[in-house]
Amino acid sequence: MAEKPTHKRTVDREAGPKGRKEVPVRGGRLDAATQRRAIEVETSGSPARLTHAAHKLKESGKPIRVLVVPQRDMQKAAEAMRQVGTTGAVRNLSGTKTRRVVQAKAALTAQGKMRASASKERRGR
Repeated sequence: MAEKPTHKRTVDREAGPKGRKEVPVRGGRLDAATQRRAIEVETSGSPARLTHAAHKLKESGKPIRVLVVPQRDMQKAAEAMRQVGTTGAVRNLSGTKTRRVVQAKAALTAQGKMRASASKERRGR
């Protein structure tokens, strides 16, 4: 199936001059990637497709993850990233709006909790 013009144009812009397109990762292919950034463009708005895109971003291992969606789907995309457990940014197709996705404080790992308690013990609390 051929890419839609909007999808192709967005992938080209997000990849930039040094980025690679159609980068293989476990679970599929990323639309674009640079040395530090993973980019996935999802225009359908389907919750299942947004979740799959978030999984691919998580599997990329890149420190910067960007999910690009139409502005009307930004809330759904952020929720899909939280559900998968990945952090990153959700950006609209034109690049004018960005929403940061971070995990809730309650989702601290056991290691993070142990570090916090060890730090308190060292301070004498």
